[in-house]
Amino acid sequence: MAPDLLGHGHSAKPRGDYSLGAYASGVRDLVAALGHDHATVVGHSLGGGVAMQLAYQFPERCDRLVLVSSGGLGREVNLLLRAAALPGAEFVLPLVCAAGLRDAGDAVWHTLGRFGLSAGPDLEELWNGYASLADRDAQSAFIHTLRTIVDGGGQRVSATDRLYLAGEVPTLIVWGDSDPIIPVEHGIAAHEAIPGSRLEVFEDAGHFPHRSDPVRFAETLIEFVERTVPADVDDDRWRELLRAGAPD
Repeated sequence: MAPDLLGHGHSAKPRGDYSLGAYASGVRDLVAALGHDHATVVGHSLGGGVAMQLAYQFPERCDRLVLVSSGGLGREVNLLLRAAALPGAEFVLPLVCAAGLRDAGDAVWHTLGRFGLSAGPDLEELWNGYASLADRDAQSAFIHTLRTIVDGGGQRVSATDRLYLAGEVPTLIVWGDSDPIIPVEHGIAAHEAIPGSRLEVFEDAGHFPHRSDPVRFAETLIEFVERTVPADVDDDRWRELLRAGAPD
């Protein structure tokens, strides 16, 4: 299943809660509505933060955790996203996303390139995201989502103090070694903090390693699922972990 989160793609874009916790609850409800009690959860970028929140709120629903260039693992994030989270962005974004400027794609691509985004999957995916902000509802949802996790100084939400809990869940971390959005050092640090986790760094890949080398990504994901046993965390074990806290 590859859902469009609320406020994204073809999903509704109402005024509402765009926090990680709300997204995690929405994914939980979707999986349950489709008749599944649990699943391997894969999250990219913002989706990585949602995946970690899902595993934290509903550990019984998460068989495995796969984090791909994930947010929520450190402060640093590309200047472009920090700027979009600043006060007043809701007035600037409609101008930046005006139809005439979207049609002048070369100018936009050149501007994105100044923020360290080279041609290839990174720019293609960011262009698709930019093009999706064609109407005010999509722009509003984007800003509300961004401001729950990013401010002018960088990422404001961090799961680093709870990563020890992910040791109960088979965890795969995938990153591009040239990620211009979220540095690969975040993935390396998370791997060191999550007992038993696996780290795969894709060479010459940016923020979308699954696009840069889809065959390797698919093979890595399938192998990870086939060679690991789904997590089985009951309430007593979760309570024990929370009371013990992170190891020194």
